[in-house]
Amino acid sequence: MITLLKRMTGPVVLALTIAACAAAAQAQTYPSREVRFVSAFAAGSGADLVARFYADQMRPLMGQTVIVENKPGALGNIGSEYVSRAKPDGYTISIAAGSAMVAAQNILKAPTIDPGKSLQVVTLLSKLPTMIVVPADSPYTTIAELTAALKKKGAKASYGFANPSSQVFGALYASKAGLEAVPVSYRAVADFINDLSSGTLDFAIPDSGLALAQRRAGKWRILAVATGERMKSSPDIPSIAEYGYDINLVGWWAAMVPMDTPRPIVDQLGVWFKQVVNGEAGQKFIAGIAADPWTSTPEEGQAFFRDEIEKWGDYVRIAKIEKQ
Repeated sequence: MITLLKRMTGPVVLALTIAACAAAAQAQTYPSREVRFVSAFAAGSGADLVARFYADQMRPLMGQTVIVENKPGALGNIGSEYVSRAKPDGYTISIAAGSAMVAAQNILKAPTIDPGKSLQVVTLLSKLPTMIVVPADSPYTTIAELTAALKKKGAKASYGFANPSSQVFGALYASKAGLEAVPVSYRAVADFINDLSSGTLDFAIPDSGLALAQRRAGKWRILAVATGERMKSSPDIPSIAEYGYDINLVGWWAAMVPMDTPRPIVDQLGVWFKQVVNGEAGQKFIAGIAADPWTSTPEEGQAFFRDEIEKWGDYVRIAKIEKQ
């Protein structure tokens, strides 16, 4: 760095110094007005509830009003674009369902942004899995038993899903296990509950929150999570990897800001978000949505983010998801 500075002309060094001082001064007074948290999904959705939780928790830390704005549409791309095009000053923050964002980037025919280049991860917030479930009265108690039965049924076997993550998990499991099970797409997770209970479907792949709620009600049995290791929030449920399948599909949440947001502001936001995640209310909330706390540095989060975008390109091809 010193060598580089020596090679620069005086005006260039002066300009960089002034910019650095301005960013530091801005961070010292940040935030000086209301802040907006953006959810890329509709009010009342699970994503909206997550954004509102963080908004409520961050208000006293930031000392300012925090407003949640909903920008739904285009698989979440509208909200992502809105944040990416906002002024990079720390006043517009995405509470992002990151796994949905990277899925959209690979499913949309013409995404309007490259989120890995236009958004900066402040910190990861949590991770959660999709799960393979069967009715509580099903004869299958393990993935090994389910797999053996599905192989016998061949193309007469079927399973339900209602989002890209579940579709990908089903395709990966079927591919690695050598199954011919037919994937059945539903508009919403609630729509396949009756078909699963009646035996029309052999298994289904819901999000973790619904799966655990149905298990508590005595209606479903959870056979495995899609992650490479067990979740701390549900340590009694085996990971799919324990059955010999090399799958590690993780749903995740993150706080993101427009690229070029001054690093002092990014760092301060990271401190506050981690206080929330690691606090008593944060731990309780995250466990309540069947997730595990998961924080990071901006560099760690950004590297993971970009890696997920690349991986999802492969996932979309494997699951044969049609571009929209």
